[in-house]
Amino acid sequence: MNKQITIREAVTESDIAAFWEQLHIYFQRDIFPNPEDEDREYFLHDAQYRTDIQKLHDRSKDRCHYLFFYRDGENIGFAMPVIYNTEDGKCFIMEFCVYPKFRGNGTGTTCAGVLLDWAKANGALYAELNCGSNRRLKFWKGVGFVANGVDEWGEPLMILPPKDASPITVEILTDAEDWQFKRLENGFLSEIGEQALTEEQQRLLSQAIRDKKIIFFLARRNSRAVGMCSVARCFSTFACADIGMFDDFYIEPVFRKMGIARKLAQAAQNWCRDNGIASLTVCCAPCDEDMYQTLGFDTRLGATFAHLG
Repeated sequence: MNKQITIREAVTESDIAAFWEQLHIYFQRDIFPNPEDEDREYFLHDAQYRTDIQKLHDRSKDRCHYLFFYRDGENIGFAMPVIYNTEDGKCFIMEFCVYPKFRGNGTGTTCAGVLLDWAKANGALYAELNCGSNRRLKFWKGVGFVANGVDEWGEPLMILPPKDASPITVEILTDAEDWQFKRLENGFLSEIGEQALTEEQQRLLSQAIRDKKIIFFLARRNSRAVGMCSVARCFSTFACADIGMFDDFYIEPVFRKMGIARKLAQAAQNWCRDNGIASLTVCCAPCDEDMYQTLGFDTRLGATFAHLG
């Protein structure tokens, strides 16, 4: 008996129908077992979720794939990955499931390995996914993934990091609605113990960016935004000129210790110099003082106090 697990893509109408049937069962059983879950209706309603996914499946580039894990003449699970070949080679694993009767004895881990091999053969350089439960976190950690911030909705992310050495560039954010910027901002907030941005907060922040009240700098690894910082400007009567406040300093955990922090800080400092900003200051915890001093914030201005209304 052949125990090898292979991948079989759902192409025929009957295969696609079987894929969606199993996806619905998976959502009901494993993801939204509570009928009162507010997200349940969207994912189980073909007129919405399936329409959105089908558009990803049918597009000519960076397609979503409907895949079955196949062994001994039958499907034992499925996966729904998207490989962004035209961007930075990310394989985003949207869904992954081994059917309950086939779970155990390392079958899930084997299926994950087969999926990653398939992704690599199809041009993927690394992989990423959401991990909203401790069970999923433990499973994917065993495969080699590591926690890496949150997405644009504040949901936890895990990544199997890329191994290629790609250059880092820094640019000023021009699109206030950039989803990658929102992902980084929520990652920053999560790391300091704050909640993800609400829709109203996103609206206010986007307007502040458009009004140039705050300037954001993004560090990119190919097309992926991996870090950011901001400069908020205001007028100082002491300097009789605009001054800047350095904030929102965040780098995705897996991309730290690569010199990105220095590139971001230098870009912000250069921009301030070129735009008549008299000084750039940062408020930080005592444990971060040495880091900021090495990044060029080397003049101590005393303690900072605030009244939070």
